[in-house]
Amino acid sequence: MTAFVLALLLGLLALTGLCLDGGLALASKVRAGGQAESAARAGAQALDLAAYRANGVVRIDPVRARDLARRYLASVGATGTVTVTEDTVTVEITAVYRTQLLSLAGIDDVHTHGRGAAHPQRGVTGIEP
Repeated sequence: MTAFVLALLLGLLALTGLCLDGGLALASKVRAGGQAESAARAGAQALDLAAYRANGVVRIDPVRARDLARRYLASVGATGTVTVTEDTVTVEITAVYRTQLLSLAGIDDVHTHGRGAAHPQRGVTGIEP
């Protein structure tokens, strides 16, 4: 009877580990996605004002956009890659979640990824053409 109880206890511990660490890993993935999206939005605010004032073209200043996105990532304690094109800022983050119970089974960490992209829009109350 004790072998059955031991096997049942180990099974419950494994199930608890999957539930706890799986949920926290999913939360880490959602957090990384939110951070990437916010960093992309921060970078997309860096407009090339000279081009906009000269002929009304909405274009991103790539140097400032990269800097703003990286500053945002640093402010939330994340690292990632920032890619800037003429009208889009893309940010990709890889985060590592250190497991709590699954480390007992040899799974020490889970890598999660987040991606966000943003581009500037003309208009205050709605998108203008």
